[in-house]
Amino acid sequence: MGGRVIPVAGAPIEDGVVLVNDGRVEAVGRDVRVPDGAEWVGAAGKVVLPGLVDAHTHLGVHEEAEGWAGQDTNEMTEPVTPQVRALDAINPADLGFADAVAGGVLTVNVNPGSGNPIGGQAAAIRTAGRTVDEMVLRAPSGLKSALGENPKRVYGDRKQLPSTRLGTAAVIRDALVKTRNYLDKLDRGDDGDPPERDLRWEALGLVLAGEIPWRQHCHRADDIATALRLADEFGYRLVIDHGTEAALLADRIAERGVPVMIGPLLTSRSKVEVRNRSIANPGRLVAAGVRVRRPVLQPGGALRRGRRRRGLRNRRRVEPLHRVPAGPAAGARPGLAAAADQRRGRPPPRSRARGRGPSGLRAGGGRRPG
Repeated sequence: MGGRVIPVAGAPIEDGVVLVNDGRVEAVGRDVRVPDGAEWVGAAGKVVLPGLVDAHTHLGVHEEAEGWAGQDTNEMTEPVTPQVRALDAINPADLGFADAVAGGVLTVNVNPGSGNPIGGQAAAIRTAGRTVDEMVLRAPSGLKSALGENPKRVYGDRKQLPSTRLGTAAVIRDALVKTRNYLDKLDRGDDGDPPERDLRWEALGLVLAGEIPWRQHCHRADDIATALRLADEFGYRLVIDHGTEAALLADRIAERGVPVMIGPLLTSRSKVEVRNRSIANPGRLVAAGVRVRRPVLQPGGALRRGRRRRGLRNRRRVEPLHRVPAGPAAGARPGLAAAADQRRGRPPPRSRARGRGPSGLRAGGGRRPG
């Protein structure tokens, strides 16, 4: 009690009270009736806020300070790998999890990387736990796909399909058609023996059935148009990840109700397709009626560089909420929606009471398709 409380929805509450009973938040406000015998935790002069949700990370699969030994982001031995699962590669001992908790990020969606046109299954997890099995909230929470520079570079260097944007779209379309054929054979059941079980088409079948979203890595406007075209053709739930030039197609994205996980924004313009990155783009999308989320935590050196530029290299406190919203812009609802909604109102694994003052979040690692 006594702190500045930032609720999930609504204005900040000065000298607020958060009542927690049996692991659930029961009330938030100034004039909350506190039962006799309750334990009081003073937060005067501090800010109390919900644990942040980051819906696009590679925590645990792209480990800090491990080099190749901790690099499990991409299975780039073939272009279509929907059967691989981030869940099977997440290392809870990754130093990045401690950094996330220190920064108030208590729930994350861990994606495979973007080296493949179809990269594998994501997992929504807590950022604290001894094993990933006790951290997991939902798996799979989405299926990762990539358009643009990354897959054409990876396979183009090998002189292998896909080496172009048109090849990447063809590979994705071919896999989805094969999935439909596989599901049709299972449904008919009148052709003798059922088809041999195939984990690839089973995973993609979850997308076509609408059970999990299609997490589409894309930056350029033409790649975003391809993402919309494929979603229209196959009827799956689309989430645009990164969306650097999404503002150029904001009207078309809004009319389809497609959310955009825009960012990360605190990084350099390291390749051609991100040259139009701008911190103004989220506002442009919101103004057009697009549902926007943005990553809070992104493994890589950009956040450390940002701290150095602000003279905050050694601070590890949470970014003020007017900069990192704890509401609609904090995490992508598709994929994390069910897991987050199930836990709404429940306090994070560790309550966070932070002193006021701006800072960045510690992160690290090298470059990888992500």
